Amino acid sequence: MSQIIFKTKKDAIHVDKDNGTSVDYYLFDEFEIHQNIIQPHTLQEWHYHQKIKEIIVVNKGTLLCHYLENNIPKKRLLNPQEIVCVENSIHTFENNTSLPVEFTVFRFVATNKNLQEIIKKDKVVVKI
Repeated sequence: MSQIIFKTKKDAIHVDKDNGTSVDYYLFDEFEIHQNIIQPHTLQEWHYHQKIKEIIVVNKGTLLCHYLENNIPKKRLLNPQEIVCVENSIHTFENNTSLPVEFTVFRFVATNKNLQEIIKKDKVVVKI
């Protein structure tokens, strides 16, 4: 069995980006987690990912997701506790409010296999 892994803010790689986003990167062998704060009235650059999946969870504030669907620009407002998996879409995020927005990003390389049954049934209860 693997050992439990704890990470604190001092383990993170902190980056203040020119696009108005502050990021704490928590790196693991097979995935990474980012804690992000995007400043008010800030638009990140449009981008996409070739090999990774990126899942965004809004923690505080509202985050505007811009994306292309059939080459048509679309947008959707994400509220706290809402989640988006951007897949390999062309996308960006915007904070069009007057308060900072906090969100968490989970990034990993996907197997492109449906593993839902394993995920749902993997827990083993033990008595100590």
